[in-house]
Amino acid sequence: MNVALLGGSFNPPHIGHLMAAIYARATLSCDEVWLVPSFHHPFHKPLAPFDDRVAMCEAMGADLGPWLKVSRAEEAVGKEGRTIELLEYLLPLHPATAFQFVIGSDILADLPKWKAWGRVQQLVKVVVLHRAGYPSPLALGPPLAEVSSTAIRAKLEAGELPTELVPRAVLAYAKEKRLFGLW
Repeated sequence: MNVALLGGSFNPPHIGHLMAAIYARATLSCDEVWLVPSFHHPFHKPLAPFDDRVAMCEAMGADLGPWLKVSRAEEAVGKEGRTIELLEYLLPLHPATAFQFVIGSDILADLPKWKAWGRVQQLVKVVVLHRAGYPSPLALGPPLAEVSSTAIRAKLEAGELPTELVPRAVLAYAKEKRLFGLW
């Protein structure tokens, strides 16, 4: 089996994450795409509760089919939220699976801060998707949506509903749970 791992804080998940998952499924010869919410943010950014971020990812992918899965692997790892820790956990559990790790071009500048980035590249194929506003010769595909969870949270806290940026099922869940200033 071939699996594309799409990690992130998903705080909240948005249309950019959805586009990345669909692009990965359509072009990377993968059988499944796993959304892998961070249990702890490695750079200590505040996050909505893990269970809520998992549930929002599940809500976002509910209409897409069985190829899109949400993994709680980061919770099982329970460490600092480093990609190398995730891979060292997943690879022995799934020895017959070929993993690809999907990142956006927006995080390329942060890679020197990542723990054991060279080892990550040895363990899995890393695929860089072109995120709008962050051109890179390493990036594949057309620019995906110019959207960030940080900007979405700011809009939500200001009382704006970013319906063009966040799937309606995610907004409904966030509203029900009173996340990100919604009530």
